[in-house]
Amino acid sequence: MTPFVQPAVDTKEHRAMSSPTTSGTPGRQSMIIIGGGLGGLSTGCYAQMNGYATRVFEMHEIPGGSCTAWERGDFTFDWCVSWLLGSGPGNEMYQIWMELGALQGKEMRQFDVFNIVRVRGGQPVYFYSDPDRLQAHLLEISPADARRIKNFCDGVRTFQKALAVYPFLKPVGLMGRWERWKMLASFLPYFNAIRKSITELMTDYAEKFQHPVLREAFNYVLYEKHADFPVLPFWFQLASHANGSAGVPEGGSLELARSVERRYTGLGGEITYNAKVEKILVEHDKAVGVRLTDGREFRADIVVSAADLHTTAMGMLGGRYLNDTWRKLLTETIDEVGTISPGYVSLFLGLRRPFPEGEPCTTYVLEDSMAAKLTGMRHPSMNVQFRSCHYPELSPRETTVIFATYFSEAEPWRALRDDVPEQAGRVRRGQVLHTLPVKHGKAYTQAKRQARITIENFLDERFPGLKDAVAVRDVSTPLTQVRYTGTYNGGFPGWQPFVDGGETVEVEINKNGPVLPGLSNFYLAGVWVTVGGLIRAVASGRQVTQVICRDDGREFTASVDESAPPPTQVSIAVGKQPGVPDLAAGFPAQTTGGDTAAHTDNTVTSSRSV
Repeated sequence: MTPFVQPAVDTKEHRAMSSPTTSGTPGRQSMIIIGGGLGGLSTGCYAQMNGYATRVFEMHEIPGGSCTAWERGDFTFDWCVSWLLGSGPGNEMYQIWMELGALQGKEMRQFDVFNIVRVRGGQPVYFYSDPDRLQAHLLEISPADARRIKNFCDGVRTFQKALAVYPFLKPVGLMGRWERWKMLASFLPYFNAIRKSITELMTDYAEKFQHPVLREAFNYVLYEKHADFPVLPFWFQLASHANGSAGVPEGGSLELARSVERRYTGLGGEITYNAKVEKILVEHDKAVGVRLTDGREFRADIVVSAADLHTTAMGMLGGRYLNDTWRKLLTETIDEVGTISPGYVSLFLGLRRPFPEGEPCTTYVLEDSMAAKLTGMRHPSMNVQFRSCHYPELSPRETTVIFATYFSEAEPWRALRDDVPEQAGRVRRGQVLHTLPVKHGKAYTQAKRQARITIENFLDERFPGLKDAVAVRDVSTPLTQVRYTGTYNGGFPGWQPFVDGGETVEVEINKNGPVLPGLSNFYLAGVWVTVGGLIRAVASGRQVTQVICRDDGREFTASVDESAPPPTQVSIAVGKQPGVPDLAAGFPAQTTGGDTAAHTDNTVTSSRSV
């Protein structure tokens, strides 16, 4: 194997095998991976499975990137996973998580309601996992909309079946003609539903409901009114939930990342923390290694960046190796409003006592007067999760954690800050840390305080005594995400789907692969080379390794981690029960029920109430 060495030395040239932009030889054996988020860790796992010696460089002290959590007093505030696509079997997403050791030995918690939407002055709409139950509930609200309600629920039912054939394991660009034909043939039974769902915007679809509550509520199923989203992601998400494959993992987001980290190191991979890459070393148009901010250089046969794409291409590579498509994406398109996923403004509250009336997940459509007090708010909606329903193990007994979020662009917050770096390394405990808090100034701090007070007052009106029960609190903004992960404008998870930027990236990757033109021995992974969330990030690690194996003439291999038992699937009833009136806070009496997650012989399934 080619070792990682320091100081850097020259490497010999490699003969191109697959394309003008990517070179490979059977001799390539060592790999540097930039970024220890799930995309980078996944790349490392699959590369190790295929005989490469890998080392991950991560600027943070912990793995996971945006898949993270942090402690405040006795509470752990989990920032990321509100649902995990692929948490249950019957689809290729689940196989990937099992190969990465992410789910084994854990309880997968599946609520019987995906989201409750509370419009202004209207009754709550419960978006149940079970499409039959959803249809009955919607018909109670508006019998006059029976035809459209049935159409929507039928779409969910169709997508429940389509998920079994949805491809995640292999990139389309590596499929042969027969594989592509087979993939397309598997979608034929669902072709009409997919075609209709991708050509009609949800805003237009929702407008056709007669009942005003349904007209508004359907726009907020995915927490915010996404003006560019067609119906497809709504059906896909609810179908995944209905199939028991969009739950939350015991231990939360950071433990999910640590599980993949353990899988990676168990396969022989190395990871170096507090190691920020500032430059990708290039010789004769070949990536040969990296230089860290402390001046150290490391060499390898292959370099994969699973870091922020703009930082990688425009910073670490200085804007070289961009064709017209990539250049436009990274110098123009990326700054257009709506092109990348927005950041979040998040308020965490650790409460000293339980609030049993709290709902696991509710989206409130806000009055304009309240929205005006929340800096950066794109649409007047806020998602409130009683996070201790998701992760009771992350807070003391008889306490509550609330996670309130709204989508926000970075620029309104950036306009308030002082002229200081958004990310700066400082020495702590004898080493440089790169993700420590940054003081942005008085105006920025006041805006955070106003957001916190506004949201706390809103919640206290609905849950009396809440403010008096606050033990700890924390507020984050899109600039927190910039500081914490280095992602462009705090966008998570990267390109917004169904708009020009994300669509262009997918076409470019399918056509030319996860590479930059003219640069050999270099590849891309992570959310910025796809569209979607965590499952797309880890799938990119699998797929980039397949491309590398192809380039090196190796047969790709992957296996499920069998070091721990399969996960337990748990169904949690939180939905409005028949005959029980809606409470002031909207949380119904609780009984065990809801759909049981679909499962295979090696998956245990049970149910309980929250």
